Amino acid sequence: MKEEIKNEPDVFFGYTQSELYDVGIDIGISILVAIIILIIGFRIAKFFGKITERILEKRDSDKGLITFMRGLVGGLIKVLTIITAISQLGVEMTSFIAILGAAGLAIGMAFSGTLSNLAGGVMLLIFKPIKVDEFIEAQGEMGTVSEIQIFHTILLTTDNKTVIIPNGQLANGNIINFTRQDRRRVDFTFGFAYGEDLKLAKETIMEIINSHPKVLKDPEPMVRLGELADSSVNLTVRVWSMKEDYWDIHFYVNENVYEKFNEIEGLSIPFPQIDVHMEK
Repeated sequence: MKEEIKNEPDVFFGYTQSELYDVGIDIGISILVAIIILIIGFRIAKFFGKITERILEKRDSDKGLITFMRGLVGGLIKVLTIITAISQLGVEMTSFIAILGAAGLAIGMAFSGTLSNLAGGVMLLIFKPIKVDEFIEAQGEMGTVSEIQIFHTILLTTDNKTVIIPNGQLANGNIINFTRQDRRRVDFTFGFAYGEDLKLAKETIMEIINSHPKVLKDPEPMVRLGELADSSVNLTVRVWSMKEDYWDIHFYVNENVYEKFNEIEGLSIPFPQIDVHMEK
């Protein structure tokens, strides 16, 4: 009787040692294969992302579209790789996909803003109100479009700050694109004191404008009396330039008007003032 008890194999959770050994090997092999699938799949995703980028670059596609498609192709392959790796572990994919669908619905409701950003990114790439390297103003920010991603657009400001704007807000808001047109109008308002020579002020400003070689002659510059303000007579000045010369002309005219108005007798830049009359 004792010999029979000794000869009985050890049993754990209803499995013998040899059966547990076989199960452990099977599980280990499945995990190893799943890891290999993940490694190879993620490398394939990276490879096809680069291939997509090269194909679009050869077709001179927009940089924003290239970035978007590279991320989309890589992301889809990664999702398929993860599903394949999970199925390798013995998980029933039918029930798993059903769970994913339910989870996707809940996540979609929770992340409606994120999905809005995704849709906004697609709209930006289809209708192209902005492109990479264009200078724009949107959502209270102004800068050069550095990158159009799936969910966000990145701007680089003139003072070298990176601004990240959600695509949903960008696609549904107002966008001012300063790059699309070759020419821009430079607007000024210059004031001089009441009682001073209007003709002299206009001639002085026009002389400064004409002295800049990059000011366009067509449409020709305009200097007109724009407003009789509380403390000054204001001249409205409009000058046309090529878009790349905008700031050069803007600073040049401002600086020279200030200097000339201080130099010329009979012209001055007034400051706000109030006349107070006191009665006894």
